[in-house]
Amino acid sequence: MRALADPDAARFLQRYFKTGVGEYGEGDRFIGVRVPALRALVRELRSISISATTALLRTGVHEERLLALLLLADAYARADARTQATIFRAYLDHTRHINNWDLVDASAPLIVGRHLQGRDRRLLARLARSPLVWERRIAILATFHFIKQRDHADAIRVATLLLRDEHDLIHKAVGWMLREIGKRDTDTLRAFLDAHAPVMPRTMLRYAIERQPADMRQRYLRMPRR
Repeated sequence: MRALADPDAARFLQRYFKTGVGEYGEGDRFIGVRVPALRALVRELRSISISATTALLRTGVHEERLLALLLLADAYARADARTQATIFRAYLDHTRHINNWDLVDASAPLIVGRHLQGRDRRLLARLARSPLVWERRIAILATFHFIKQRDHADAIRVATLLLRDEHDLIHKAVGWMLREIGKRDTDTLRAFLDAHAPVMPRTMLRYAIERQPADMRQRYLRMPRR
């Protein structure tokens, strides 16, 4: 990791991921390793243990935590049921370290979403009600796994729970998942928007309708706000 570090990239990433005082990534530290290099490391480090990987997830360096999550997602895809359950539990035990949007997005569908396939999904509602913004983002991003299979019910339920969330990163994540639903099932997206567009945060609404026809976008944007 240190050999791959780039100080110029680190400075850019510090700004891009809002690490300043009062910003959502306050205090996070970057060393400037790009995602393609991290993915190449995953292929080299597949023999690393789950315990060593979770230790890496507890470090203060952003790229090390991202590498740990990429390793866990890769291991989950190849593991037996027992090891998958271990990875899932370790992931939920470390959510305070999965503390930026890229970390959530690279892991929640591949670990939480996959693990809940064919299982009780009430965990998603609990995460959606969490005071921790990253757990709320995990809740909605996990549903991407189901959306890709045209199973939209959980995404709609979680989106409804997060309608009045105050965080911009949740507005964007919910809007993104609604947009993905709309790419596969316009009727489901329209039904959600008909019920909720007047109270949706503007960013959430704009993300949700981004890929829809212009007349549909204008219809929802012009709805009276409540």
